[in-house]
Amino acid sequence: MRKEQRRKGWNEIKTNDSWAIFKIMGEFVNGFEKMSQIGPCISIFGSARTKPEHKYYKLAERVARKIVESGYGIITGGGPGIMEAGNKGAHLGEGTSVGLNIELPFEQHDNPYIDHDKSLDFDYFFVRKVMFVKYSQGFVVMPGGFGTLDELFEAMTLIQTKKIEKFPIILVGSEFWEGLIQWIKETLLLKFSNISVTDLDLIHLVDNENEVIEILDSFYKEYRLSPNF
Repeated sequence: MRKEQRRKGWNEIKTNDSWAIFKIMGEFVNGFEKMSQIGPCISIFGSARTKPEHKYYKLAERVARKIVESGYGIITGGGPGIMEAGNKGAHLGEGTSVGLNIELPFEQHDNPYIDHDKSLDFDYFFVRKVMFVKYSQGFVVMPGGFGTLDELFEAMTLIQTKKIEKFPIILVGSEFWEGLIQWIKETLLLKFSNISVTDLDLIHLVDNENEVIEILDSFYKEYRLSPNF
């Protein structure tokens, strides 16, 4: 009896998985159609928990405004904290402000600085991440948590393995990132040889908005702007 119940339950799961394909496909189609219209953009990542009075919120706002004044749009995860600061900076700079929202049990809610026609909702993290990677001409990574690190290392992995075209990955905030950079150099590279020395060239470490723009401008003097795959 229990064996039959388990078999029945497993078959129901397989059926649900099959139908989920259509929902996943719908998210991809909707995302591709809308994102293909936005033009060159830079994604800003960082903690949803960062408050408006925090120095990194204010810095993210300045970075975003400087970026849109240089001709790019801004893409964020659409939520509060650093994401809100990025959209706010884009809004104040009268540039494109995109939010890729996802429903979470905590933290996530749409911020008010996203362009009304550029707010997209996702149920699947992996679909959302494809949109970030495909339609961003650079990643600006502010201090954040697991989600921020996930986006950072996914981009580095895809570029390292040549699954996507190279684009600038800029870490903002030396005091936050220097420990990670040191671990990458001393442990991954020197102690275990799990990466090559050229992999260190994938990331840049800066502390202000002007340095961000210098890196973007320098990179796109050599490379053309286009979707990444």
